[in-house]
Amino acid sequence: MAEPFVLDPRLAADCALVGDLPLCRLLLMDDASYPWCILVPRRAGVRELHELAATDRASLLDEVVRLSGAMQRLFAADKMNVAALGNVVPQLHVHVIARRRGDTAWPRPVWGAAPAVPYAAGARADLLARLREALAPLA
Repeated sequence: MAEPFVLDPRLAADCALVGDLPLCRLLLMDDASYPWCILVPRRAGVRELHELAATDRASLLDEVVRLSGAMQRLFAADKMNVAALGNVVPQLHVHVIARRRGDTAWPRPVWGAAPAVPYAAGARADLLARLREALAPLA
């Protein structure tokens, strides 16, 4: 019997659920400083890109590209940052961050640039709805 997918508790604590795409669970990082999503392939025990099956790697790249394009349009991003680090949370996950000149960390990476600024409940709900609508064709 295959091991079930379980989202790392640190990701669950720091994010809001946007929804599930064909391969990934899509999360919104609770930091209003940057439009910041995280894709987590729903595959148990996977820590590295090379551990995914070839078809899953292709699906992950497709979801990254589609999410990046949707976020760039939604947020008029100057640059899209895409990264899979995993030094703190080893479960494979890909950060997709819409960056704008003049944001809190520009032009540096967002990690550790400033404390996270949680979304107000209404703003988070609005953003989740906008993301879900933009990504509906993907789901």
